[in-house]
Amino acid sequence: MAPQRHVAVIGAGPAGLMAAETLAQAGVRVTVFDAMPSAGRKFLMAGRGGLNLTHSEPLDAFVARYREATPKLASAIEAFPPDRLRAWCEALGQPTFVGSSGRIFPKALKASPLLRAWLRRLDASGVSFSLRHRWTGWDDNGRLLFETPDGRCAIEAHATVLALGGASWPRLGSDGGWVETLRSREVGINPLKSANCGFAVNWSDIFRDRFEGEPLKGIALSFADRSVRGEAVITRAGLEGGAVYALSAELRDAILTSPPATLHVALRPDISHGDLVKRLASPRAKQSFSNWLRKAAQLPPAAIGLLQEAAHASSISLASCSAEKLAELINAVPLQLAGIAPIARAISTAGGVAFDEIDADFMLRRLPGVFVAGEMLDWEAPTGGYLLQACFATGVAAGQGAAKWLVQASS
Repeated sequence: MAPQRHVAVIGAGPAGLMAAETLAQAGVRVTVFDAMPSAGRKFLMAGRGGLNLTHSEPLDAFVARYREATPKLASAIEAFPPDRLRAWCEALGQPTFVGSSGRIFPKALKASPLLRAWLRRLDASGVSFSLRHRWTGWDDNGRLLFETPDGRCAIEAHATVLALGGASWPRLGSDGGWVETLRSREVGINPLKSANCGFAVNWSDIFRDRFEGEPLKGIALSFADRSVRGEAVITRAGLEGGAVYALSAELRDAILTSPPATLHVALRPDISHGDLVKRLASPRAKQSFSNWLRKAAQLPPAAIGLLQEAAHASSISLASCSAEKLAELINAVPLQLAGIAPIARAISTAGGVAFDEIDADFMLRRLPGVFVAGEMLDWEAPTGGYLLQACFATGVAAGQGAAKWLVQASS
């Protein structure tokens, strides 16, 4: 391939950096552009929780986590699966391990050592970086336009990989500003929506002030025909946490269709209904209702508060309930979700460039030579390593697609 062929990768997150590495390995001259002053800012933020890179479950179950997008993402993930991602980390001097939940983490349990090693390898392979360059589209001659601290500039590229992320955590660079730029070129884009997000609940002032920030551990959340075990956190605005995120797609779509949505919380899912009824049939004597409930059902204060909050909202007197009715309520606390957390606070984004708009090589059909990777595409997945895995895998696929296109264009 002629050395003068130049590819611009726009976006210095995992998808963009992986596309850049793939292209550099193919002998292409690559420049990575990003609006931020440094690369991988959202990647570093993800690493604060241990950097859950991927998951160890069987590949067929793994790819099914992408829901409706599974047929579109399967080939990219199967070509760069979790085992290859782990080997890639190992080659950067960052070995990984499988946690008790099946999630895969680097042994360093943070992103910074991995990112530093990665950037050193990219530099050694000849990849250039132009930071503080905000992409704004193309000029009449097809050159890429950027806003920089020194003004506007136009860059020529033989191919472009767009990896600008979704719209969650905009202060880290993913602000969704690319949507209108692509729509102006008639690229079909589905609206960006919060994914893996919290939800608003109209708490009473008393409950909010007392329990804000309190965890709900060992619970089960149910909505429609799905039930998920895990944890949640009471926030000032509502509810968030791993178990909530696992149901967020269904809850979000229900709220957008016909709000509100009712989520049911099982506070003691590990106790059978019959056993719970027996426990609640014990006499209260002179104990306060809360103290008796704490001892009989072994509920922590936040769980008791949540039960009382929901009962009040439903005009139910808990003290007057039979043991049977109280047991039902404890393991099916109804919570009305009044809204969806803002997209800026979501862990990830749903919506984006429709898969019908790209070919098998991740190239935009309406813009030959322009490829798309990562969270810009219309897919979503739960937390647990699935988000980063798809970003890495589509970055590889878009990079390979761009390298293939350059060969075809020059022949």
